Amino acid sequence: MRTFDRSLPMQLLKAREAVMKNFIPHLRAHDLTAQQWRVLRALHETDGLELSEISRRCFLLMPSLSRIVQNLQKRELISRSISDKDQRRSIVQLTEAGQSLVAEMMPESEARYQQITDAFGYGKLELLYELLDELVEKLEKK
Repeated sequence: MRTFDRSLPMQLLKAREAVMKNFIPHLRAHDLTAQQWRVLRALHETDGLELSEISRRCFLLMPSLSRIVQNLQKRELISRSISDKDQRRSIVQLTEAGQSLVAEMMPESEARYQQITDAFGYGKLELLYELLDELVEKLEKK
């Protein structure tokens, strides 16, 4: 059996923690959790999403997502409306305040990505993205 430090899940967790150390102070400055930011970012790239799609894209369980949506809605960063296609489903969208917050945070977020790129190297970072995409694709085929 491989050592604990060389297990793939532990290496991925260590890498995630190292990356998130760069972003957490920025998120805290805006009173956001990493999970809330993921939801805002996912919504920023769309005209609105159903809760199930947000859950899938953001890797959040529905009970957690429900709490996050309630919090963001209370802060007036998102809104919910009934789907035109299915009255049982709701669509979540960014409000103007939510769009403004994401726009305000983007330059600093991009600066943190640039720091990671400078430290790791553009080519290696792109290769890492490709390898992780390939790993997910191969493991999801099973």
